[in-house]
Amino acid sequence: MTELVITRIFDAPRHLVYRAFVDPDQLAAWFGPVGYSVPRDTIDIDARVGGHQRFTMVSDTDPTQASPVDATFTEVIENELLVGEEDISAIPEFAGSVMRMRVEFHDEPGGRTRLVLTQGPYTPEISEMAREGWNSSFTKLDKILG
Repeated sequence: MTELVITRIFDAPRHLVYRAFVDPDQLAAWFGPVGYSVPRDTIDIDARVGGHQRFTMVSDTDPTQASPVDATFTEVIENELLVGEEDISAIPEFAGSVMRMRVEFHDEPGGRTRLVLTQGPYTPEISEMAREGWNSSFTKLDKILG
C-alpha cells in the first residue's frame, strides 16, 4: 500500500481555496474528475473536529455509477488544514482499512495558495487513478477560483 501526495499551486488566496473544500455549493461545482459530478443535494459538510463530509460522486454518462463518501473530520484548522478519515473496509482490497486524507493550505507569494494533499492507503494501480482524478478535479477548481 502507498500514500498519494499531490502538491498544487492555485492562483487564489488561501481562504478561498479552503472555502472551496468546505462550502457545499462550491464543492458541487468542482469536485470529481471530468465526466463526474457531485449533485448539490448529496452534499452535507460539517467542518469541525468530529464533523463530517458526505457526498456522492456520480458518472455524468451513467448515473448508476456512484461513489459515496462518508468521512469524519479528525483535525480542522480554518484556512489551514483539513484531515479526515473514512472507513473503507467494505472494499475487498482494503479490508480493515481506513482511508485518510490530509489537505494543507499554505500561502504562496502573489496571493496564491500551495495545496498539499496526502491520501491513502492505495494500491499502486489505484493510486495512479486517484492522482489523475484529483488533477482533473483541480483543473475544474482552477476555473472556479480564476
